[in-house]
Amino acid sequence: MDTIPLEIKQLLDALLAGVQAALDGQFVGLYVLGSLANGAFTPGRSDIDFLVVTETDLSPDEISRVKAMHHQLTHSGMAWSDVLEGGYIPRKEMRRYNAATAFHPSLRVDGSFDIDGYGSDWIIQRFLMRRNAIVIAGPAAKTLIDEVTPAELREAQRGILREWWLPQLTDTHRIQRDDYQAYAVLTMCRARYTVTFGDVATKPAAARWAQAALGAPWAALIEDALHWREGMSLGRFEDTLAFIRLTLDDLQIPPKN
Repeated sequence: MDTIPLEIKQLLDALLAGVQAALDGQFVGLYVLGSLANGAFTPGRSDIDFLVVTETDLSPDEISRVKAMHHQLTHSGMAWSDVLEGGYIPRKEMRRYNAATAFHPSLRVDGSFDIDGYGSDWIIQRFLMRRNAIVIAGPAAKTLIDEVTPAELREAQRGILREWWLPQLTDTHRIQRDDYQAYAVLTMCRARYTVTFGDVATKPAAARWAQAALGAPWAALIEDALHWREGMSLGRFEDTLAFIRLTLDDLQIPPKN
């Protein structure tokens, strides 16, 4: 917690109080994930990712209370409250990923709240939770999650590329946005790093590695993505698509028939 800026600490304190009031005996722990946990938080492009672990699946009444709490917090005017993103997962689902049961109440970064399906990315998130989650309240994350092997990380990363990124080669509406171009380029760098090393790096670290590994012309595209901030123009739609195609090809993700 000592590395978290004061305004974000205040937001997390408010989130903790709201979650505990809404869930009462269901509450197990609150954890901060993502860029804030791994030291790569960048104002203007990073979200504040959190996870709440509960004793059991939430009831409809409990989900309704949590949803109302998040609506109030999102519109509270507190700094950073509009970039909170996270989920509510029962203790039994934390141990290992099960695609058949991975449907959990979630706060999306646009402020909406609903039941979302958790894909292969959740395997990687579990790995990162064990490594560097910040405990706001509750037991250490390692005590809740089984170890994730390098082979599982590689397969999870290939799953994300198949499930999420391959379809975007034909449905390109997201990639037409400047912010998503930057996100896509850095995510491809991270995917390459994970499949190569069976490990997970921050986006900036993976990007610097990819620049050295790939060279021109991709190093310049990656540099543009690293320097993008909200409100800036990037204008690299075709280059981003080409980089995604190259990554899928290099990592042996076959096109859909």
